[in-house]
Amino acid sequence: MRQKSTTMASSIAAHRLHMSGKSNLVKYLRKVDSFFHRGVGTTAVPAHADIPTKDETTGEKDGRLSFYAVQVQRQEQAERSVLINCPHKTSEKKILKFLSSHGDINKCFTYESYGMHAVVEFASQDSVSSLLDGAGIPSNNHESMVPYKSRLMTLRGLTEVTNQQSSKLSHPQTTIPINELIQRLSQEESIDQQIISLTEAYQLTEENSRLRFLVCSLLKDIAAAYFPECSIKPFGSSVNGFGKLGCDLDMFLDLDGISGRNLKMPKSGLTLEYQMKRATSERGVTQSILTVIGECVDQFGPGCVGVQKILNARCPLVRFAHQPSGFQCDLTANNRVAMKSSELLYLYGQLDPRVRHLVFTVRCWARAHGVTSSIPGAWITNFSLTVMVLFFLQGRQPSIIPTLDHLRDLAGPADKSVIEGNDCTFVCDFDRIQLQNNTETLEKLLCEFFEFYATFAFSKKSINIRKGKEQNKPEVAPLHIQNPFETALNVSKNVNGTQLERFVALCQESAWLLQQSDNTVPKGGRTPTPWGLATLLLPLQVAGVKSRKKRKREPASERIKGLLESLKNKNQPKS
Repeated sequence: MRQKSTTMASSIAAHRLHMSGKSNLVKYLRKVDSFFHRGVGTTAVPAHADIPTKDETTGEKDGRLSFYAVQVQRQEQAERSVLINCPHKTSEKKILKFLSSHGDINKCFTYESYGMHAVVEFASQDSVSSLLDGAGIPSNNHESMVPYKSRLMTLRGLTEVTNQQSSKLSHPQTTIPINELIQRLSQEESIDQQIISLTEAYQLTEENSRLRFLVCSLLKDIAAAYFPECSIKPFGSSVNGFGKLGCDLDMFLDLDGISGRNLKMPKSGLTLEYQMKRATSERGVTQSILTVIGECVDQFGPGCVGVQKILNARCPLVRFAHQPSGFQCDLTANNRVAMKSSELLYLYGQLDPRVRHLVFTVRCWARAHGVTSSIPGAWITNFSLTVMVLFFLQGRQPSIIPTLDHLRDLAGPADKSVIEGNDCTFVCDFDRIQLQNNTETLEKLLCEFFEFYATFAFSKKSINIRKGKEQNKPEVAPLHIQNPFETALNVSKNVNGTQLERFVALCQESAWLLQQSDNTVPKGGRTPTPWGLATLLLPLQVAGVKSRKKRKREPASERIKGLLESLKNKNQPKS
């Protein structure tokens, strides 16, 4: 007989499940695929190739759904979900019994962020309406309440269960500390397994992804008061497959899906048009929209704090913290090129699992050594690092992933996409992409990634994933990485010479460490000693770029030995 907590997990995950079957969902996703292509500004209106299918009951091929099918599925789930602040140590069974009185529940999970919260997905939109109709406005004699209703609510009136342990179903929303990660990696049996374990520890979970789309849906409810039929969509790390737990939530207010925008007027006869105000520029319109939405989020958005309207940036945005979810949020307007970039990275990540594993590992390594930072500055960004990994994998013999130009050549008429004059066309159907037979291990790829950039001619060459080969730099900048779609832009223009030199030195040091024979096998003993990838995450005191070239190949440096020995002594139990 299963334990009580296991039974509860099973019952909550599929409590009173009531669905018409996956086949209906597949048909629905196919119908809306074309709508989403129009929503990001593509020039084509017909639907692109059907979602790759394994069979009609799953709507998948090799477990892969198209980018837009995933977005539609997540948004539809979010529209049927509510976010509830729950008292600690309350009966989960009683909570579910109360909520299920409004309708069947598909999914429910809890997490911690300024208290305990539950995400509840109902099987029907009517259930959400029923729940909202049964909620009351809080009464407080000392404060004035703005009567703004949303799907973020607080559950009251439940008696605490003092003897009940903390919920086994609480899902973490942030990554584990680096020291804990190092210990976990040290227990693995190969460097390949270490890389896979790191990805599993850092990648977004199913629950975290659902929460991100729900926050976007809650924000859309605010914007819809001014712009009916609008939508707010996540982009970047939240959807491209390379996001880690705790990453920021980037979203954009999409107004292109509003009906009537692309309506074809008859050549003769009567027509009707909405009366609208005109602005001096599209940028001015964007700034005005974000000003109004930002003010509403600040004044009426439950849980939204620290709202900043950064309207003079190259891409105007509203920045704020959403306390109930714990996300730092950036809201832009009609950022369609960014969505296409997200789709491209998602495509690359789905083509070969080694792509995601290598990106997660390099990003974690970069953050551990201060190559990247959450604070804007002269550091290399995560996006730049991801492009560098893709460029490296394109240059393998044989290549692991195709160039962007090759993906464009494979595209059909329905894939045609031109956004603000930029050619963003590439094939979206996995079936039409034939990969070459490359069987290199993750260990080999990681080591040679560091070697590749330790000797890369940054002073002369540019990184370009459209061509997949080095090209002469078109401008004077320490690091030049061409924007995949806005090709005149350098995505790494912020990086200065000092930061680039440090990155090169760290690549040299890391490549050297991975080449040491005593660092490529697990260390025995009762207490795991850092080895392989784990040693790359320990503090490294890199010397100048030139000094590494003169360094002899040694079994291991005294400094690394000292670090390993001190960690080993620290982990040994006291007598």
